[in-house]
Amino acid sequence: MAIHLHEHFGYKKLLRFTIPSIIMVVFSGVYGAVDGVFIANFTDEAQFAAVNLVYPILFILGAFGFMIGAGGSALISKTMGEGDEKKANEIFSFLVYFSLALSLLIAVVGVLVLRPIVTLLTADPTVQNHGVAYGTILLCSLPASVLQFEFGFLFVTAERPKFGLLLSVAAGCTNIALDALFIILFQWGILGAAIATVCGYLVGGAIPLIYFLHKNGSPLRLGKTRPHFRALLKTCTNGFSEFTTNVSVSFVTILYNAQLQKYAGLTGVNAYAAIACIGFIFLSIFLGYSSGVAPVIGYHFGAKHQEELRGLLRRSMVLIGVSSILLFLFSLLLASPLSTLYAGGDSEMYEMTRHGFLLYCFSYLVAGVNIFGSSFFTALNDGVSSAAISLLRTLLLQVLFVFLLPLFWGLNGIWLAALFSEIGCLFVTLFLFLFLRKKYGY
Repeated sequence: MAIHLHEHFGYKKLLRFTIPSIIMVVFSGVYGAVDGVFIANFTDEAQFAAVNLVYPILFILGAFGFMIGAGGSALISKTMGEGDEKKANEIFSFLVYFSLALSLLIAVVGVLVLRPIVTLLTADPTVQNHGVAYGTILLCSLPASVLQFEFGFLFVTAERPKFGLLLSVAAGCTNIALDALFIILFQWGILGAAIATVCGYLVGGAIPLIYFLHKNGSPLRLGKTRPHFRALLKTCTNGFSEFTTNVSVSFVTILYNAQLQKYAGLTGVNAYAAIACIGFIFLSIFLGYSSGVAPVIGYHFGAKHQEELRGLLRRSMVLIGVSSILLFLFSLLLASPLSTLYAGGDSEMYEMTRHGFLLYCFSYLVAGVNIFGSSFFTALNDGVSSAAISLLRTLLLQVLFVFLLPLFWGLNGIWLAALFSEIGCLFVTLFLFLFLRKKYGY
């Protein structure tokens, strides 16, 4: 039976409503990690390094999909909570059409500037050529990938999280199956990986577009609209934290790679890629829960249900606290077998990945509260507070510690930079929760 945004959410209903979003984001992390396993084990070090250097650039170019998805979801759910479903559908349609047009433009520009950017990241001509070839193929699918990111949020607002999960699984399975076919059987290397990823994006981006263009039984449908530039501005303000999170993570990954090349060479770059892939799977639980509960928070905020807001915050903090401890313990247990998946028989790669992961995983004890805090304020349409948390967590503190800590602890300092960043951000998140509670009535 479908759960609607206007209902009361206890622990059981909260988990039932958010689990599809959690699984969807976790599965996205899993198939991204599997993609990395195929490349690490069935291509050479230069190809794996090329993917790890180029992918952050592509993620930056598509990051506005998260901004429009998260910010639009908050605004649309708030508008629905206020009782204006016609306007909510117009805003929904305008945002989807706008992001589709913008992604096409960015893809064209991206192809033109890709090689100069890759040349700045590495002096190795072999890595450069692999990176440009891989990046060009993925840029051709940028509109589909942006829509997939965007609809990941909007399916929850449309009260269809299970269908969003189904499409995410279908996209991931398509990617994994074609990885095996193109990389192992056809031996196309990272070009095969790129084509497989494009096919996955087409499943995850094109099918939702078709779904929302027809009658679908949900509150949202793509149709005629008019320019809603004020709504677009509000959407971008609401979702700016999600945009900065993804841009910052990608930018910081580039900085990590630069530092790792200095301290550990290409092996360090590839070890960090493995740690980041594994880490994203674990953090996906927090990301999925936060995106899943955000429309509920936005609806009750728009409807001025203050008691419900307080309950949602309290229950969310309990769930995140328990999950943080469990994830940390699982990380300690799984560090060795997960590192083996990416080592490809390379003992140096295995030991560096295992050791780095054991230090990096301490950040999971803190990250969940910060991730939820940013999403919580986005749902309240407070883009400034949300962006402040996001910028501190994913950019400002990360840049500070990834350059500062290695001066004292060498390579270990790079692995610990995430933990120090999360701890520093936690103080700001908790302060904002306390300082703004009267303003928003939670």
